[in-house]
Amino acid sequence: MAKRRPSGDGMVRKREDGQWEGRIVVGHKENGDSIFRYVYADTQKELTAKLRQHIDIYQGVDLTGQSRMTLAEWLEQWLENIAGTIRPTTLTRYQGAVRIHINPRLGDKPITQVTGKDVQKLYDALASHGNQITGKGLASSTIRGIHSMLHEALDAAKQAGLIPWNPTEEIPTPKFACKVKQILTDEQLDVFMAIIQQDDIWHDFFYTELTTGLRRGEICGLKWEDFDEADGTLKVRRTVHQEKGGKLTTWDTKTAAGTRTIILPPSTAELLRERKKSALTEWIFPNPLKPEQPTRPETAYDRMKALLKEAGLPSIRFHDLRHTFATNALAYGMDIKTLSTILGHVSSATTLNTYSHVTDEMRQRAAVKIDQGIAKAEVKPQEEKPKERTMTTFQARKRWSRRAS
Repeated sequence: MAKRRPSGDGMVRKREDGQWEGRIVVGHKENGDSIFRYVYADTQKELTAKLRQHIDIYQGVDLTGQSRMTLAEWLEQWLENIAGTIRPTTLTRYQGAVRIHINPRLGDKPITQVTGKDVQKLYDALASHGNQITGKGLASSTIRGIHSMLHEALDAAKQAGLIPWNPTEEIPTPKFACKVKQILTDEQLDVFMAIIQQDDIWHDFFYTELTTGLRRGEICGLKWEDFDEADGTLKVRRTVHQEKGGKLTTWDTKTAAGTRTIILPPSTAELLRERKKSALTEWIFPNPLKPEQPTRPETAYDRMKALLKEAGLPSIRFHDLRHTFATNALAYGMDIKTLSTILGHVSSATTLNTYSHVTDEMRQRAAVKIDQGIAKAEVKPQEEKPKERTMTTFQARKRWSRRAS
C-alpha cells in the first residue's frame, strides 16, 4: 500500500504548452487517496510563489472527499443537520434565505472555491436589488441575518474538513443601518394606558410589557416560578412560539444572554404580587380562553392592534412597545450596559446600534454639562428645535397602575 502523502506535499512541472503547473495535497478521500489543489503560472518563479501561499493556507488542513460538493449541496446538508436544534421559524427563515438569496448567486460554485469577494458581491447585490418583488435592496438587518447564517454554515464546513478557512471572515460584517424607532410618544402613551385601564383582561399584560421591554414570546412564556415576590425580580428563561397551524411551542430564550433576571419597577412588582393571589394556573399571563395554556403571541398582537385602533393611535408593531421602554430608559438616565442586560442583548454594542439616536442626544447633553462643570463656561441658550416626540419615563407612573395607589 502506498504511503499516505501528508497535506502540503506537492510537485511542480512544466507542461507541453509551456505553462507551469503545481499541485499540493490538501486532503484525503475515505480510501486514503490524496486530494489535490492545482495551481498554474506562466513562470516557475511565479508558480513557486503561488505554491508557497497555498501551502501556508492549507497547512494543518486535511480536506475530505465531500470538499467537491457545491455550496448549495453543503447548505442543504447543513440545514438537515441542524433542523432539530433550532426553532421551526428559524429553520424556515434559513431555508428561505438559501433558496431565494444565496443559491441563485453562489449555489453552483464548489464550496472550496467560494471566496470572501464572492460573499461580498452577494451582499452588495442584496443591498442593491435583493427584493425579488419590488426590485429594491434588502434591509441591512436582513443582510446581517443572512451573513450570520452563512458564517455559521461555513464554520461547520470548516470543522467538517470541507474548506480550509471560512470566507465570511475575510470581509467585514455588513453594517447595521440604524433607523429611528417608532415608539409611543408621551401623550400617546398616556392615551394607551387610559385605554388598557378599562380592559380587565389585558391591563396587567401591557403594563408589564411597557415597564420591562420583554420580547413578545418572552412575556407570553412567563410562569409564576419565574417571579420572586420578596426580591421583586423576574427570571426570563423561555419564549413561546406559534408554529404554522397554530401549535404552540416553548423554547429557550433567543440567545444565552436572553436568559436573565431583571429587577422590576416597584409598581410592576406590586402588580404581579396582587395578580398572583388570584392565579389559577402556572402561567402569569394565561390564555384567556384556555388558562392551562400561555397567551398566544398572535393573540397579544391582535389585541394590541385593536386597542391602538380604539384609542385612535398609530398602528405600531408589538416590538415597538419594547422600543418605547428602551428609548425612555436611556433618555431618563439608564446606562447602556444595564439596559443591554435588561433587554437580553448579546452585547452592549447591539444596544448602542439599535438606539444610537438616543445616545447621540445623551452625548450632546453630556458635552454641555462638561462645559459647565469643568470648563466653567457660560453656556449660551440654544435655539430650540421643534420636538418630534416627547420622552416619557421608563418607570411606570402611579396613575397607570390600578394597584399602585
